[in-house]
Amino acid sequence: MSAQQHSAFGAAEYIPPDPIFEVTKRFNADQSPQKVNLGQGTYRDENAKPWVLPSVREAEKLIGNAGHEYLPIEGLQSFRDEATKLLFHDTSALKGNRIASCQSISGTGSLLLAGLVLRKANSGIENIIITDPTWSNHDLLFKEIGFNVVKAPYYKDRSFDFEGYIGALKKADKRSAVVLHACAHNPTGCDPTRDQWKQIGAVIQENGIFPIIDSAYLGFNSGNYDEDAWAIKYIIEDLGLEAAICMSFAKNMGLYGERVGLTAIVTKSEDAKRTVFSLLQNAQRQTVSNPPVYGARIAATVLGNAELLKQWHQDLVTMSSRIRSMRKKLYDELVRLGTPGDWSHIVNQTGMFGYTGINKSQIEHLEGQYHIYMANTSRISLAGLNDHNVKTAQQQASSSVLPVRDRQLTSKQIADLEAPYRTSDMHLRYFENMQIAQDYATITRPLNSTHVPRSLAQNKIRA
Repeated sequence: MSAQQHSAFGAAEYIPPDPIFEVTKRFNADQSPQKVNLGQGTYRDENAKPWVLPSVREAEKLIGNAGHEYLPIEGLQSFRDEATKLLFHDTSALKGNRIASCQSISGTGSLLLAGLVLRKANSGIENIIITDPTWSNHDLLFKEIGFNVVKAPYYKDRSFDFEGYIGALKKADKRSAVVLHACAHNPTGCDPTRDQWKQIGAVIQENGIFPIIDSAYLGFNSGNYDEDAWAIKYIIEDLGLEAAICMSFAKNMGLYGERVGLTAIVTKSEDAKRTVFSLLQNAQRQTVSNPPVYGARIAATVLGNAELLKQWHQDLVTMSSRIRSMRKKLYDELVRLGTPGDWSHIVNQTGMFGYTGINKSQIEHLEGQYHIYMANTSRISLAGLNDHNVKTAQQQASSSVLPVRDRQLTSKQIADLEAPYRTSDMHLRYFENMQIAQDYATITRPLNSTHVPRSLAQNKIRA
């Protein structure tokens, strides 16, 4: 082959698109007025519209035309100062000048900087422990920069698998770091209790595991920033551990496209802080050179203005309260309809997401038949639900995933549909909206405690 005919990409392998962004792409292309997006992790208001926080709107007015000059490598000083003060305001680490910080490209960039610093520090850390399941970028990102990613069991029987998780930490290699979710675990919505956090912290401390704390939802979970940061404070203050805290203002300020984040690394001393800061600068310069300015100006203005800060805390309450309200309405509807099983886990979960556990066939049916979109892992965003789209969904078809009377199914497809319901308490593993709950309640009332009736499984259905 001549040089002109040779392609540098001839041996390249195609990488499939990111599943979450593909869900959004299909949703945007769908022309149905009844469509519901439960896939992407973005807050929507009661009308399913993006919501620009009032505090952010006012901050943008104050910023005006501030120019577009380069920021320093470490980012906007006022943003770094205000974000650090917000999280660490009452800690000895802040008072002792032991926190090295660097503005990042949202939460993903913050995690990347933390990982690169551990590499550059010659820390000896080779393994990164993540939860199973977790946000997909945890696996992708740390593998890409050369770490061995170890998955610790986290979710079992619709709740936090504490015994499995802490057992994995106890067995972890000493040369390990662990990615902890500060609150609102993604994708399960299952967080440790404070007592469980203390036990997790004790194991981390005893085994010398370095904590990397993914803090994407502070304030967005409970509506109270300090409340959501409790585990962080416990680890760095009560236990006195070094840690990398990876902050994002995408969710809690709605600055999704502005990519505003911060890597804050708590060290043992001022000297160590100086060294770590140099590593952060070096890692930043090698990757993005320096971060973008506009979103950082917004965040700094909100956090640095007393009136806007007060408004922002109210904005957090508004968002978190609406999501909790949707959880409660979903739970109440399932109970009202007499749906078999214990549904308390819905209101016990926290944050934006819920983890349904339904299978691929059911997810595809929901999308194709009812224009309900979700991640292929069956994670749903509660922020995508509201009174309007739930009511509309109730008025649509009278059957959904399990009621398969109008399709021709193979025996394998029937088995796939039956599988989630073969549990001792007949617990339904999908609860995307009230319509589905109503359908399921209608179908399952005659069921016994062990299996789906043969009459249902044997239904012959037209495609």
